[in-house]
Amino acid sequence: MAVERKFITEGVRKARVEKYLSKELKRAGYGGMDIARTPLGTQVTIFAEKPGIVIGKGGKLVHQLTQDLAQNYGVESPQIEVQQVTNPSFNAQIMAERLANALERGWYFRKAGSSIMRRVMDSGALGCEVVIAGKLTGARARTQKFSEGYIKHCGEPSNTIVEKGYAVAIKKLGVIGVQVKLVPAGAKLPDHFTIIEQEKKKRPETGAPVIAVGDINSDEVALPDEKLGEDQ
Repeated sequence: MAVERKFITEGVRKARVEKYLSKELKRAGYGGMDIARTPLGTQVTIFAEKPGIVIGKGGKLVHQLTQDLAQNYGVESPQIEVQQVTNPSFNAQIMAERLANALERGWYFRKAGSSIMRRVMDSGALGCEVVIAGKLTGARARTQKFSEGYIKHCGEPSNTIVEKGYAVAIKKLGVIGVQVKLVPAGAKLPDHFTIIEQEKKKRPETGAPVIAVGDINSDEVALPDEKLGEDQ
């Protein structure tokens, strides 16, 4: 298999697994997943707000998920690990699912979008962007965007520090797609740096400051011949 075809196949498989887990674990507060190959098989890490629901009674649900990933999605020897999301406001996928759920319950799109953005920013996030697209008020589809704070849209920082979440709200007029982007608190921004001022050291015996060579004025230093002439 060509290298390009291999990357495409892996990407399609990951997208199918993501869609399957998002549907099956909606009640558990699904917050995304991570797939990594190990010598023993494939490590699948599931992030959820309620890990107990993912595991199920006696591990029944997690066992069923393992079988489905191996038989229906071609995941080699899947080993599922569940991690709890301690702060859901910093998980873009959970926020996107909550926004879609609010739209399905009949919330006005402006109120739902601004409410999600305000909750993320009140939790201490550096930036948040909410995009809602579809038939919002009339027969024609349109897009509404809410943003506040710092968000990167291009370059490596947009993939490393920006969390992204997607969800779909199914309504009578049609589907509405929602997208949530956020920069969590503590993220290392590429254009942020701190200048540390150097303090002057003191001699341990006298406590006098140590003068660096660059701090000495050349006019204040007498040459040996000049000092000898002054003594005579």
